[in-house]
Amino acid sequence: MKFIIFISTLFIVTGCATMLLQPADFSWPVESVLKVNDQGFVSEERYTFDINVKPIFYEEFHDSNSVAGKVIRIIRDKAGHYYFTGVGFKNIYMFKSVEGGMKLEDKISISDSLALQKPAFNQKPAYVELIDGPNKYLVTGAEIVRSK
Repeated sequence: MKFIIFISTLFIVTGCATMLLQPADFSWPVESVLKVNDQGFVSEERYTFDINVKPIFYEEFHDSNSVAGKVIRIIRDKAGHYYFTGVGFKNIYMFKSVEGGMKLEDKISISDSLALQKPAFNQKPAYVELIDGPNKYLVTGAEIVRSK
């Protein structure tokens, strides 16, 4: 009888072991440029992506009521972090996926005084590149380095 209980317990514990799939590359090859709808949502059909971005606009501009029609730029890095920014922004917002949404991991300051004019993200092997006219920034996780 003890043997049967031991074997049953062994099968249950083995069946509940955590499965880890590695390595994984979550990066998107190009950024997504998405227009905000009247409810404050953006939708990315290519990556099956739909999320409310009003809190980002409120954090950046202290206004979430006039987001309809605005554009936000999003890219995902190899580690699975999402980076958000847009025209007029002074920050990059780095999020991670959590159940049912995204959690802000870091607000990365680009400039205290100059807002982005024509931002564009690029995916590079070791970092995400943000280009704004002649200015280039290399973003790895929560760190940002201005490139020459």
